Amino acid sequence: MTSPVSELIELLSLERLEDNLFRGQSRDIGTKYVFGGQVLGQALSAAQATLKSPRAAHSLHAYFLRAGDIEAPIVYSVDRTRDGGSFSVRRVTAIQHGQVVFFCAASFQDHEVGAEHQLSMPEVPKPEDLEPSPAVPAEKLALLPIKVQRWLDRTGPFEFRHIYPRDELNPPKRPPFQQVWFRLSEKVGDAPELHRALLAYASDFHLLGTATFPHGISYYQPNVQMASLDHALWFHRPFRADDWLLYAIDSPSAQESRGLARGQIFDRSGRLIASSAQEGLIRVLPPEPTP
Repeated sequence: MTSPVSELIELLSLERLEDNLFRGQSRDIGTKYVFGGQVLGQALSAAQATLKSPRAAHSLHAYFLRAGDIEAPIVYSVDRTRDGGSFSVRRVTAIQHGQVVFFCAASFQDHEVGAEHQLSMPEVPKPEDLEPSPAVPAEKLALLPIKVQRWLDRTGPFEFRHIYPRDELNPPKRPPFQQVWFRLSEKVGDAPELHRALLAYASDFHLLGTATFPHGISYYQPNVQMASLDHALWFHRPFRADDWLLYAIDSPSAQESRGLARGQIFDRSGRLIASSAQEGLIRVLPPEPTP
């Protein structure tokens, strides 16, 4: 049986159709549409495959334009916008059913030595001192929509341990921040570009949900509609996605049915290895009228 990690690596390993054209498959992981992290990871994989030098990605800026169809592959067209003396830029357009569903710009840089500083990692318990999230009781799981059941009942490629767990089925109101330890559940190879694509995939977990905390709502509630609108990711320092990483997230604002969330990702030694930001749709629908 193929492991979830092997499936994810296969998902990020695109089929090359031409020099700048790639095709990726989609996976149904229990979300209504294609998971945004899948498109982020695949787009970064496509961009990295067009580099002729070992330049490392340092930033990714993306927009989600349409919901992705889980049942269909996605074609990624890469524009080799610039290859300069130190930096390269790629623009990636994702197409499905003849329509653009996503586009992003990614920038890559040769390694350079320069001034360096970072903010400190929050003081939190070690991942070994935290219990994995408990499974949803079968009687509660049976009351949820089939898609949500599959999402909650699946064993994914990443393991998560929350510093302050929240009951997503009965969410309380609380301040808009959280810290989550996460890692790939199996060891993988050493290729840095693979670990960056894996982190792009994982960076979409828990980010926008933080903006719902002050309002006591959750993605699992049938009257709550949520979708990523854009996503930014900056890579600061080398890392491994199969070692424990801390995702420290806060949401500074929500307004006009949009929420903004920011994340800092640290390795367990306290090095800031990446930062992220995302704005997304958070729409609470009115209850359906009683017949």
